[in-house]
Amino acid sequence: MTVYTTIDSPLGELLLVGEESATAKGGTALAALSMPGQKRAAVVQDDWVEDADAFAEIASQLRAYFDGTLTDFDIEYVTSGSDFQQRVWKALEAIPYGTTLSYGEIATRIGASRAAVRAVGTAIGANPLLVVRPCHRVIGANGALTGYAAGLERKQQLLDLEIS
Repeated sequence: MTVYTTIDSPLGELLLVGEESATAKGGTALAALSMPGQKRAAVVQDDWVEDADAFAEIASQLRAYFDGTLTDFDIEYVTSGSDFQQRVWKALEAIPYGTTLSYGEIATRIGASRAAVRAVGTAIGANPLLVVRPCHRVIGANGALTGYAAGLERKQQLLDLEIS
């Protein structure tokens, strides 16, 4: 069963979508975290069930992150995506709080050629778990902010939160 809720955040209202899981804290594995105006954002479906309680643990961790007291999420995710996307997303999860890497550095970390930078960017852009799978920590080789499904202003807000 797919469940969802919304929570307020400094970035605007977040939509949390999950699947029931016997192994996840709170019983829900996170399938998507999206924001209004985001490219490829999740959209509530008629057969989804609204259940704020199912996301209590996840919401608590998100509040702590935005308060600056949590630097590493402990959330079970629903795993979907190609093998390449999974490799890229694991590399994202390994980027420490408050640091950034370039798209080329991600390519190198997953054993892909420098020529794979566009493919890496595409995989990062398909990340359904904004904030908790920190794609905002990936920047251009020249240090410029590039690409973020929820907009560069929000990417900057997240980086500012982590660096301040």
